[in-house]
Amino acid sequence: MGGSSGSALVVGAGVGGLATAIGLRRAGWEVTVLERRTALERYGTAFGIHPTAQSALDRLGLGDALRARAVPYREGRIRRPDGTVLAALPLERIERKAGRPELLVSRPHLIDALLAELDRLGGTKIEYGRPLAAEAAVQPGVDLLVGADGINSAVRTAHFGSRSRPRHIGTVAWIGTAGFETGVYGETWGAGRFFGMTPVEPGRTNWYATVPEATTADELRDAFAGWHDPVPRVLAETDPSTWIRYEMRHLYPALPAFTAAGRVALVGDAAHAMTPNLGQGACTALLDAEALTRAVAERGPAGLPGALRAYGAERRRSAQRVAFASRNLHRFMSARRPALRDALVRILPG
Repeated sequence: MGGSSGSALVVGAGVGGLATAIGLRRAGWEVTVLERRTALERYGTAFGIHPTAQSALDRLGLGDALRARAVPYREGRIRRPDGTVLAALPLERIERKAGRPELLVSRPHLIDALLAELDRLGGTKIEYGRPLAAEAAVQPGVDLLVGADGINSAVRTAHFGSRSRPRHIGTVAWIGTAGFETGVYGETWGAGRFFGMTPVEPGRTNWYATVPEATTADELRDAFAGWHDPVPRVLAETDPSTWIRYEMRHLYPALPAFTAAGRVALVGDAAHAMTPNLGQGACTALLDAEALTRAVAERGPAGLPGALRAYGAERRRSAQRVAFASRNLHRFMSARRPALRDALVRILPG
């Protein structure tokens, strides 16, 4: 590992926090990670990893580990509830432009790959059951504080105030994994609701659904009764105890900066939590982590203020554009009167 040694405290052991810890360790920094949970979550939903995020993982030394467990996503369609195909997802165009396909990987596989790389590098302490103490940011010997603690970020509130905060958007999301391959991938858009399916690994299918309101598994099944096969079958044949339900939220208004005081930085959802419609949450967290740690590695502890300025300049507007686009896509997908929306979708390029 090259670079000058500094000391960093990373709050949050999700994708962004672990990737940040890896980048800092590769630069020779001493790193401590605080995680409020007593163990990392192991639910098996899928992350879509765009080619740009794959390149970031390559630069972090994790590209091979990702590709070992990921599957390519090359074909998906947008459909109406009766099964009529409206358009193709732009997966072929993404692959043609980038020279590599979109990849899908289960969350546990990605988390395990990040933990394995941290273990290989050595020198990182992960302290579980440790929320950020109020005084942590000013402890002697800590050069850099990284808030990777999600949409409810304590680091963001402490150092950036509470004007930008989580906002509900009035939609309930459900996610799960079916124990069979549907072979039908993409998204089905109805009136005020939609259902998506993607491959994730052999013998399994990742699915997600959003509805204005659904508080029980039976209500969710009722909301998609009569939709094209295999949507009702996915819901009927997967165990509701494994489903995850959450109120969709995003961070609003957008933060004016991702860094503060020359030694505090935010990555991932702490900086720009977005709706999941573009499937870019994990990607933007990885891009944040790689950009931040690259800037820090280039300048060392003495150049930390300049490194944080460079990180903010590279990532803030880009990440916030993605968040804005995802929120607008949610509005479009969830239209209560879908006739005009469906007509527009038919003329979009694939």
